[in-house]
Amino acid sequence: MARMAGRRVLFAVPVLGVVTFGVFAVAAASPFDPVKAYAGTAGLTASQENLDQLRANLGVDQPLVARWWDWLTSALQGDFGDSSVMRQPVADVIAERMGWSVLLAATAFLVAILLGTGLGVLAARAPGGWLDRCVSSAAYTLEAAPAFWLGLLAIWFFALKLDVLPAGGLTDAGSDVVTFGQVASHLVLPAAVLGVSQLPWFFLYVRQGVADALAEDPVRGARARGLSERTVLLGHALRSGMLPMLTLIGSRVPELITGALLVETVFSWPGIAAATVEAATSVDFSLLAALTVLATAAVLLGNLLSDLLYGLADPRVAFDG
Repeated sequence: MARMAGRRVLFAVPVLGVVTFGVFAVAAASPFDPVKAYAGTAGLTASQENLDQLRANLGVDQPLVARWWDWLTSALQGDFGDSSVMRQPVADVIAERMGWSVLLAATAFLVAILLGTGLGVLAARAPGGWLDRCVSSAAYTLEAAPAFWLGLLAIWFFALKLDVLPAGGLTDAGSDVVTFGQVASHLVLPAAVLGVSQLPWFFLYVRQGVADALAEDPVRGARARGLSERTVLLGHALRSGMLPMLTLIGSRVPELITGALLVETVFSWPGIAAATVEAATSVDFSLLAALTVLATAAVLLGNLLSDLLYGLADPRVAFDG
């Protein structure tokens, strides 16, 4: 296990370096001018000399490779630079927003896994039955539904029509105190929407895996020995059928990140979505690079986690083979 994790870490180093360089290259080719975005309306009347001085202060007058190398060497020392659009250190921007994004993504992922697994097991017990047909049809429909559309639909139904849940934000309007109850109630809709958008894949994987496991000889033998259907289903078929689903965890991380950005925007959730959008439109090199590194690291960690879970669940898998 340690050897495999070590190899993945060594592989991640050049990957992160290439990704950060790609961010600076794409930002340099962007038609947006970071100086004008930073200056705002004042840039319309500023002299060229002042704009050139501002360009030098922001460091965007340097060549692409020089800008990337300066940022990379500083980042390795723990200094991610200052965000030109947020007017504060990049580390502070991330620290203020990352916790809320992690809370939303983790809650949604838990909802998707638990609900997808439960429905998958129930559908696999009676393939072709009414429950299987209904849930499978809904899963295929949800696969094609964009997360932002589900969010708008949820706001219209639960917040506007039924008025049972808040439409967005982190706290109630006019409240300047963040309480657990307010956060919990405001988390329900965005977490449910993001979780439902990820649910179809977990449901389909578990359904197929458990259905295949129920047809295998060890499960048939367990039934022949007189074990209860509950024991056969949960103790034998579910464990074997969950193995393919474990590999899905890592592959869903990129989609989860993308979905979280859309859901945060729709529900005005105070995560990193707004910072990401503003950094992209304002060509904020430092903030863009840091956020991209975090997203890439999350994908790599997700893939490592899925491999570790698969190896722990299936003793036949050799970590260091």
